[in-house]
Amino acid sequence: MSATTQSSSMEAPPEPTSETTTDPVSTDGRSTRWDDHRAARRAALVNATRKAVHRKGSDVSMEEIAAFAGTSKSIIYRYFEDKVGLQIAVGAQVVAEIRDALDQALHSAESLRDGIAAMVDTYLAMIEHSPNVYYFVTRTGSIIGNDAGPRITGDGRPPLTTFIDEIDELMRVPAVRELGLDEVAASAWATGQSSFVRGTGEWWLARRGQPGVPDRDALAEQITTWLWEGVTAASRAASGPKSTAKES
Repeated sequence: MSATTQSSSMEAPPEPTSETTTDPVSTDGRSTRWDDHRAARRAALVNATRKAVHRKGSDVSMEEIAAFAGTSKSIIYRYFEDKVGLQIAVGAQVVAEIRDALDQALHSAESLRDGIAAMVDTYLAMIEHSPNVYYFVTRTGSIIGNDAGPRITGDGRPPLTTFIDEIDELMRVPAVRELGLDEVAASAWATGQSSFVRGTGEWWLARRGQPGVPDRDALAEQITTWLWEGVTAASRAASGPKSTAKES
């Protein structure tokens, strides 16, 4: 199996072709141009950060990020409060891309099982492409929403909290329609599915290449079977049918 949805790259999206735009209905053109410039500059710094993290590691310093972006830390701090603020912005962009890719994978499939398989493969492909970026945006308390203070994004919640809720909802709807589950059972099933895939994916990401650890395609199929048929059914399939003949 291979991912057939959106690009699996987590390094950074293409740079915009134009840095600013002008709002023709604005009553203050200078203010609008400044807002557009600031938004474009923030986006460019987020992309540069993703590239720096991809190449240098998830513990990259602000000095290294600034050097990679061709600027200084003081300039970055004009657009982001601190490194955590920059991580939150990167996290919001990354989780939005994963969400959109999973949405496309599910809705491009002919059945719910095929959709689950496509989503699992897409998720594994995206985190495999750049483990550094994945760890950069998932191993910070402010990103996942368990730090001491409220560091949030546009919808009032940490990026990963929003992402997990949206994926749960994405899975809940077909569970009601195709599996005949009630709303409560479908919600529990969807939450369990997404948590299991993420946990198993991170387990695999830390162990790729070790003896006995499956490659991405094999793991994607294994996870899909576990989710759809249950681990006991998967175990029976792997071991083959048991003999029913009585021992003499």
